[in-house]
Parts: sequence; structure tokens; C-alpha cells
Amino acid sequence: MDYQYVDPSLPRRLDGWHSPILGLDMPVVSYGDRGHPLLLFPTAAADYLECERFFLIKSVEPAIQAGRIRVISIESINRYAWMDRQLPVAEQCRRQALYSRYIEEELVPWIRGLTGNGAARIATSGASFGGFHAANAFFRRPDLFDSVIAMSGFYDLAPDYFRGYSDDNCYFNNPLWYLANLSGPSLDTLRHHCRIVVVSGQGAYEAPECSRALSRLLATRDIGHTLDLWGQDVNHDWPWWRRMLPHYVNQLWP
Repeated sequence: MDYQYVDPSLPRRLDGWHSPILGLDMPVVSYGDRGHPLLLFPTAAADYLECERFFLIKSVEPAIQAGRIRVISIESINRYAWMDRQLPVAEQCRRQALYSRYIEEELVPWIRGLTGNGAARIATSGASFGGFHAANAFFRRPDLFDSVIAMSGFYDLAPDYFRGYSDDNCYFNNPLWYLANLSGPSLDTLRHHCRIVVVSGQGAYEAPECSRALSRLLATRDIGHTLDLWGQDVNHDWPWWRRMLPHYVNQLWP
């Protein structure tokens, strides 16, 4: 076991299985043995250990060691979907929809089993493309997820990825589309039983307008949230995400 990036005393467990939904081997790593479950998504086409290698786990180690959170980090399938520009958009959307099903139908029950709480609602977080996935998982199923810390993300795939195409797989995996028409118990849960943090820098390679757009939409739906735009010196990079995540973890799970 490689403890190069985390304290050797930190409980760290490697797991995974062959996903019947995705048809792929999907590794998982968890940190801690108690506390609120927090699901981390990697950036872009990265793997389940990226957050460890870039010391994001290290940044929240005190909260894990104190038993305030239990972190689960998973694999991305972006390289088989959005990062494969040779695929037709319909197939990219279909694969994204399968990834959402993997999270909801395979991963959530596994996390609940890990925590020993069959009714646990889980927090999500991630940066950049991981911020999109964290938000999409959370907003799709607030019955399964209770909190989100979306860092430096974007929440509308249409401008850069859909290329004018749309179908149900696209619609139901594009937060700025489905949130506009959300109703019923899911909307009520988001309004009254969730905690939402949308944070971005305003420096190099950041896109704070994406966070503003999500915030405006949430406001029109009367969904309470925190929009926090950090300064012009805050760039789209790991050193800032290593500051953002513990800042909000300490607020949400003091």
C-alpha cells in the first residue's frame, strides 16, 4: 500500500467490482472509518486515485481522522464518453446515462453498506469536470445525496459537448436543463433538506460565469444555496481546490 500521499495512520481501503451496468472494472478507494460519507469525483479523464495523488485527500485528512467525514473516491468514465470526440453525441450521452445509473444503482448501495446505514444520504464534491459530475449526481437524486460542494465546475454540457444534439439521456444529465423544470418531491427535498455550495475562482482558466448561471437558476427555483466566488488570483488548479474543499468541509461538518 502506497502511503506517499496520505498519513500512514489514515484508514485507507481499496475496493471495486466489475460493473454490470457499465461493463467496466470500476475501482473505488475509501478513507476513514466513520463520519458523513463524501463522494469525490476526479477531474476530466482521471482515475479514482487522482484526488489522493494531488493531495486533495491530504487537505481533508484532519476531518477524516476526527471522524467527521468518510471519503469515497471513484473512477471517471469521461475518456469513454465526453473525452472521446470520435463518438457520436448520442453515444456519449448514453454512456453518461449509464455512469449515472452506476452511481445510483451500484455505488450508493455499496457506500451505504460500507457505512452500515442503509438509508444514508451522501455528500458529493469534485473540481472542474468533477464539479459537473458532483452536481449532476446530487441534483438528479437528492433522495440519495444531501450535500454538494461543486468547485470550479460547469453545469451545462450543451455549449461544448452536445453539438446541437439532444435526447432524454442528454436532458436528464444536464443540470441547467432538468433543474429548470424540476417539480414534486425532488424539488421539495432540494429546497428544504439539502446543502449546496457552488464555488469558483476568477483567475486563469476559471469560468465563474458557469457558477453564476447555476446560481441564478437555483434562485429562480427558490433553492437555497451558497455561491462563493474567490478572487482574481484564484486559478483553475489543485492548490486552490486544496483550500476550497477543507474550507467547506469544516463549515458543513464542524
